[in-house]
Amino acid sequence: MDALRQKYIDAIANAADESSLEDLRVQAVGKKGEVSLKMRELGKMTPEERKEAGPKLNALKNEINSALAAKKAGLADAALDERLRTEWLDVTLPSRLRGQGSIHPVSQVTEEVTAIFADMGFAVAEGPQIENDWYNFDALNIPPHHPARQEFDTFYMHRDKDDERAPHVLRTHTSPVQIRAMEKTGAPIRVIAPGRVYRSDYDQTHTPMFHQVEGMAIGKDISMANLKWVLEEFCRAFFEVDNVELRFRASHFPFTEPSAEVDLRCSWDNGQLKVGEGDDWMEILGSGMMHPKVLSAGGIDPDKWQGFAFGMGIDRIAMLKYGIPDLRAFFDSDLRWLRHYGFSALDMPTLHGGLSK
Repeated sequence: MDALRQKYIDAIANAADESSLEDLRVQAVGKKGEVSLKMRELGKMTPEERKEAGPKLNALKNEINSALAAKKAGLADAALDERLRTEWLDVTLPSRLRGQGSIHPVSQVTEEVTAIFADMGFAVAEGPQIENDWYNFDALNIPPHHPARQEFDTFYMHRDKDDERAPHVLRTHTSPVQIRAMEKTGAPIRVIAPGRVYRSDYDQTHTPMFHQVEGMAIGKDISMANLKWVLEEFCRAFFEVDNVELRFRASHFPFTEPSAEVDLRCSWDNGQLKVGEGDDWMEILGSGMMHPKVLSAGGIDPDKWQGFAFGMGIDRIAMLKYGIPDLRAFFDSDLRWLRHYGFSALDMPTLHGGLSK
């Protein structure tokens, strides 16, 4: 056994690689290895011989296995040292450029609008995008025969054949949020309601889903003069110009009386919009004094309270301010478009810091 031990301990110590080491393992302690064959001979020995040879063979096997494991670890360390010596990485090199995300113009403009109206004391109200017929139409004094209630203009939700209830709709405006806000808060109240709305229309300036912001203010002595001031201040802050001139044209909306469409004095210079100067007028929003029936639907007594309301398209004013020619591109998810028109996540809009950066 001493000769066998010396043979394999020396051979293991001189093994040059893991392949040679594996061959030695098989020769020594493999299934048909020399040590394994010796252990099979224990069965032919007398109990006294087995008692003396057994522990020695086990000790020899354990010693060879330990030597194999130590040599294998040594070879692995040597291989790693050689790899570390031949391979290197310059950690002072600049890292690969990683693309940064950007804020979508709709999100940016929504934040700008919110910041401006918050400065004038307006809170933000939200509501569901799937509305029932009453909130979307009836509470807003929209009669059953109105074109907005027809299927060619509004997306209606499915109803079972025997269900006689009026179907729910994808809200066509954020005005239902105003009704819900009146029910929840009562008067006086000042809120804006930004959000997604849906109409069955699709061209360069219309998409089936777009964004609106509507606002209302209700008080004891609110008038059209207050509405005019609020809209002028908004346009002055949003377009970041000192001079703003608005023109109110008589119109008709079921939920306001009197109603007015609002035009903004502007001019176009090589496709660039200039606000507050020139001889052109551009419609930007609709507005008016809230109809008594709408106030009543919101749980507010129209004999004691009155207020104004207005609504505008967020996508539309974003197009005007930032020179975006096609509304459909807002929803194409084109990374090139987003990189060009997107905003840095750190450029949060503030009135004192400037809304556009």
